Amino acid sequence: MCTFDLEQGPGRLMKKGLSLILVGHINFILGAIVHGNVLRHISKPNQHITTEYTAANIISVTSGLLSIATGIIAIVVSRNLSVLKLQIGLLIGSFLNALLSAACSFGLIWAISLTVAYDGRGLMQGCNESVVPINARAPVNVQCPFDTTRIYDTTLALWIPCAVLAAVEAGLSVWCFIVGLTLRGLGPCSNSYIKEQLEAEALTSGNTADTEFSTQGQSLIGQRFNPEA
Repeated sequence: MCTFDLEQGPGRLMKKGLSLILVGHINFILGAIVHGNVLRHISKPNQHITTEYTAANIISVTSGLLSIATGIIAIVVSRNLSVLKLQIGLLIGSFLNALLSAACSFGLIWAISLTVAYDGRGLMQGCNESVVPINARAPVNVQCPFDTTRIYDTTLALWIPCAVLAAVEAGLSVWCFIVGLTLRGLGPCSNSYIKEQLEAEALTSGNTADTEFSTQGQSLIGQRFNPEA
């Protein structure tokens, strides 16, 4: 689980970061489309607020933004493995995004289940009441502030991929979190030697820089006392 090496690890971390950015953008766009076409109409009128829909949509959009931020952090960390602040940022960002993405996936699954179980009646909250029960699968002629044509199919067609993408975001975030633990040598990854390798590499780089600086200094001193050189 804590397998991360200095040769292939940074490349894999960069790929996971790019995947998080891509998936986060897609999820954010899909959530914005659902809100713009459906949820902004059914969350306002007559105080009939469909909490399960609006909450799931808000979490979906927020999860997409946080996934993008976590992906950027992962890419930066892949180029600077030994920087402590970036390691901590990766741990915090990936942990929060894993929780939020998991909540988003479960929330969307819940919203889909309620929509299917009640024939999409929650999607018709903004319409005027009538004697005939209103449902989105077979809407009657009522006054609605939005187009009821295929609202049921459109909403489900957008919610299902959002739920899948949120689960993917959660999985990628968990992987990045494990990488953060490995880099810090914490928790179940405390036996990993990657932290010692990074510290040894940083120490070696520092000694090399000191040696080069000392060599340059001795060269300048020699030129000062030997003008003919």
